[in-house]
Amino acid sequence: MPRRRRGWAMNGHHGEHHSQHTPLTISLLEPTLLLLISQKERHGYTLLNDLDQMNMGTIHPSVIYRTLRELEELSWIQSTWEMDQTQGPPRRIYSLTSLGGEALINWQRQLELHQKSIDQLLLMFKSNRSESE
Repeated sequence: MPRRRRGWAMNGHHGEHHSQHTPLTISLLEPTLLLLISQKERHGYTLLNDLDQMNMGTIHPSVIYRTLRELEELSWIQSTWEMDQTQGPPRRIYSLTSLGGEALINWQRQLELHQKSIDQLLLMFKSNRSESE
């Protein structure tokens, strides 16, 4: 999947809200998947629903499943086949590994570090908006 080019914030929509995900949404996919899986073992379909509930449902399922495979290749998560609990085909159940737990802690530290920058940026946006009115 190609990366988004500069200028995505407008992309011909001139301030309209649109249903495409942003680069920020994609960058939050990895820690979000790790966090959801750390809370409870889940299969892909459940993760898709959970991401939708977190306003990340615009991400194509192929991107989510590719990210899950990459996390598994990093040994941050592992999967097993659930054969008994389903009427349909077997489902892959994802669980967090100890290495994934360490990665999740690192993600939390990074998010906390950048939260201050984001909060400052949002204050600047609000200040800029009130000055222009």
